[in-house]
Amino acid sequence: MLRPQDTSTRERKPLGGLWSFRLDAAGDGRRDQWFAAPLADAREMAVPASYNDIIPGAESRDHVGDAWYETTAVVPRGWAGQRIVLRFDSATHAAVVWVDGVEVMAHSGGYTPFEADITSLVEPGQKVRITAVVNNELTFETVPPGIINDTPEGRRQVYFHDFYNFAGLHRQVWLYATPTTYVGDITVVTDIDGADGVVDYAVDVAGDGTAEVRVRLLDADGTEVATGAGASGQLRVPNAHLWAPGDGYLYTAVVELVDGVEVVDSYEQTVGIRTVKVDGAKFLINGEPFYFTGFGRHEDTPVRGKGHDDAFLVHDFDLMNWIGANSFRTSHYPYAEEVYDYADRQGIVVIDETTAVGLNLGLMGGVFGGIKLETFSPDTLGQVAQDAHRQVIRELIERDKNHPCVVMWSIANEPESHTDASEQYFRPLFELARELDPSRPVGFVNVMMSPHGGCKVADMSDVLMLNRYYGWYVDHSDLGNAERNWRKEMDGWASENKPIIITEYGADTIAGMHSVNGDPWSEEYQRDYLEMNHRVFDDYEQVVGEHVWNFADFRTSNAIFRVGGNKKGIFTQDRKPKAAAHLLRERWTNLGR
Repeated sequence: MLRPQDTSTRERKPLGGLWSFRLDAAGDGRRDQWFAAPLADAREMAVPASYNDIIPGAESRDHVGDAWYETTAVVPRGWAGQRIVLRFDSATHAAVVWVDGVEVMAHSGGYTPFEADITSLVEPGQKVRITAVVNNELTFETVPPGIINDTPEGRRQVYFHDFYNFAGLHRQVWLYATPTTYVGDITVVTDIDGADGVVDYAVDVAGDGTAEVRVRLLDADGTEVATGAGASGQLRVPNAHLWAPGDGYLYTAVVELVDGVEVVDSYEQTVGIRTVKVDGAKFLINGEPFYFTGFGRHEDTPVRGKGHDDAFLVHDFDLMNWIGANSFRTSHYPYAEEVYDYADRQGIVVIDETTAVGLNLGLMGGVFGGIKLETFSPDTLGQVAQDAHRQVIRELIERDKNHPCVVMWSIANEPESHTDASEQYFRPLFELARELDPSRPVGFVNVMMSPHGGCKVADMSDVLMLNRYYGWYVDHSDLGNAERNWRKEMDGWASENKPIIITEYGADTIAGMHSVNGDPWSEEYQRDYLEMNHRVFDDYEQVVGEHVWNFADFRTSNAIFRVGGNKKGIFTQDRKPKAAAHLLRERWTNLGR
């Protein structure tokens, strides 16, 4: 699904701003057809943004169920005769959309886009009313999963992931226009042949007519360096300037549909020429070993929640550059597309992850009142959940396949992976990911409950990604024993002859808390904890990366060990550095790998 774009043949109109908004915990709106007339008894709500923290009080913070959004927009007069599309970049976690009271689309999955052709329902030059009901409920049939409890105070959502279940319209909403014969999709895959860059392309022509495909590849200065014709083909770029970590060089493929001398449609696709390959225990970008430094991160900012914000985007990347980070993982969901575009231009490497987090009921402790539940079963995460998981993999790869910054797909974070059921659940999902994109490695993130020798999914992964908290959740405040146990486990993983990325390691730290004894939760303990882990990493050549958990403190559900959220951030939620930031900056800017 191509992003809306302004070209010589296309035009887009962002609909962000203040929308009419109304919470609907009882679900009255669908029954009473609130979409049939302007939304009554509404207040205003910012789009894009999570609604949870904008309105003071528990009603919005703890809301479970439907939330209604509505706006009006004028369809530009110049769009007459064009195909007109309504697109939502995301709606967390599911949505139904109406245009002037007519249902046009429904979508499940809170972090990927969906759209509908509304040409027959609108008239250029006239106003249109757009209504969306967004539902935040998580069940055993959704990815991520959850359960809903009925209490005297109302319905309460329980979810199995350690970050807040922010909800709403977190990203931009668009009206856009294309010709009626148009470029439906583009796929680019790059390679290197000596000094030449090779770009294989495939173009899907959609709509009501026929047209020839013409492709022109321009360098960053706008100079044409290669041309092609036909719906698929190969472009060769002599002495190509490669996309590389720290050097986000991009070419532009101008894809045109032509009918004789007339350009019917035009779309511009950025192209970063680079290769990604796993060779034994090495992770290679452009044939050179790459060592990941950086973070697991969250889309989480004060007030906005998961709402995308360009100011925080630029600031966060500048902080990563300052600290020496060259990469991050989109934990634990696809991020806003603006983030990947910026990473492409900045030369930042991305591990792109699906929404499959919380697929491990064994981590839930007493949530079920002492009842032990199997993770993968017909009564819990069964066929419907696996189908939903398939869909999020499809939508992730379909959306992000052309980004050079994306070097690997992560299809799940910390799932149960030590049982026969987990092997049966994941094997077809790995096969699907590789079928959809043979050009990138595929992996998942392993949790401590599935150590070396006990994990039945690790053999499916091209890269071993490990979340480990020796010295925090295990051997708490005993860093000596933590280091010994960490090395013992690492000996096993190192024998697999696969690249190992430590995708999470960290210790909760209260900014400004200090201790001469290095007590847990102090900034000194966070520093000592990180140094212990780094000693372990440096002694294993199979370790090809380290991602600290987390870039910044973030909101979670309420818990006795979560005072104001997860405090493992190297920066506070408002992006102030803790002492560990300076330690990491010293290490990462002098690592020499």
